[in-house]
Amino acid sequence: MTEARHLGLRIMDGLTLDRRLREVLRPAELVPDRHGRARRLPRFFYEVESWESAKEIQLAPHFALAEFIDVDVREHPDQRGFPRYVPCAVVVLAGALELFRQAVGAKVFVAANGGYRTPSHELSRYATPHTWAAAANVYRIGDARLDTREAIEKYNQVASGLSTAFRTRPYGAGVGAVDDHVHLDIGFVVEVPPEAPTESMGEASAGDQEGESS
Repeated sequence: MTEARHLGLRIMDGLTLDRRLREVLRPAELVPDRHGRARRLPRFFYEVESWESAKEIQLAPHFALAEFIDVDVREHPDQRGFPRYVPCAVVVLAGALELFRQAVGAKVFVAANGGYRTPSHELSRYATPHTWAAAANVYRIGDARLDTREAIEKYNQVASGLSTAFRTRPYGAGVGAVDDHVHLDIGFVVEVPPEAPTESMGEASAGDQEGESS
């Protein structure tokens, strides 16, 4: 069988990874969002072999893969090293942020832990688009830090004016608000590349049962 690849990266069916990785990534499991609504986690992942390759792979003209997988000690130890696994929707997020970058006309900086987080990350208390690799926390644009109401509301408006696919969070200190970055997400997006391995209902059901018992 031909190995499935895209962008030079192996495309992995999360249900075929070893048990330890499945426990970290929880592929195709149902998890509740902040409002208790069930969301199914991604099943297909890119396998990133090294930090050097992540820096070299351009997902969009102004965004390398590395910008979406920078984490600290709050991430699970198995996903702080390499190989590392990131949901395939990261390419969709990069395309959306490229539109945003063109609109603002300056470099867009994604915070550490502000891109992809596994379901085992300390900040992953419920389903969030970050766990789908479909959200980015932007802490700086050009030389401007986004830590004031004026800056955050300004760039929220820019994003909302570009596409109704963009979701933002309001300025503030409460749950669901932000005060030191602009949160941009495109929802619970699942990307299945055409090159991805075949799927079957039987495999998905087995993954659900195993996830529920672990």
